[in-house]
Amino acid sequence: MSEKHIVVHGAICECQQGFVPDMLNVTSHKNEYANDKDGSKKLVGTTMELGTPFKNKTFGQCKLQPTGSSYKPCQPIITGWDGAYEDVTLKNGGNILTEDSKAICAIAGSGVVKISNHGQISEPSQQNMDNSDEDTQAQLNPMVNFTNKKHTGEGIIISVK
Repeated sequence: MSEKHIVVHGAICECQQGFVPDMLNVTSHKNEYANDKDGSKKLVGTTMELGTPFKNKTFGQCKLQPTGSSYKPCQPIITGWDGAYEDVTLKNGGNILTEDSKAICAIAGSGVVKISNHGQISEPSQQNMDNSDEDTQAQLNPMVNFTNKKHTGEGIIISVK
């Protein structure tokens, strides 16, 4: 099995029958976090994200609901998820969503809502900076002085030569 990213709050989802992507809004729990270094911002998406678990609660207009020259507004109703990581069950009783998971919509059917971006963002820490090789960094970033590196919590401050 190849490695798959865990889906977190803020992941981008798209419906094959809609026109506009929307962000996953994890509300089924407040316990398990991933991605951010403090473990307090990115809740793990689970199979318990049901109903309308999206920030804007729509994918625009629904191609399955034509109204003459246009379409009715999309009102997704997620009834389940396929392709979740089933080896782990979280406290809310759900399994972890991966970037290959697809939602089942009551209107559009199975597998039409896919995850186009898992929502994780690379966030370097002080340990990453401490473990970086200064010679390699000097080759990759010749304008940056990596001997004077400091992490502030808001990001890493690196002085420029």
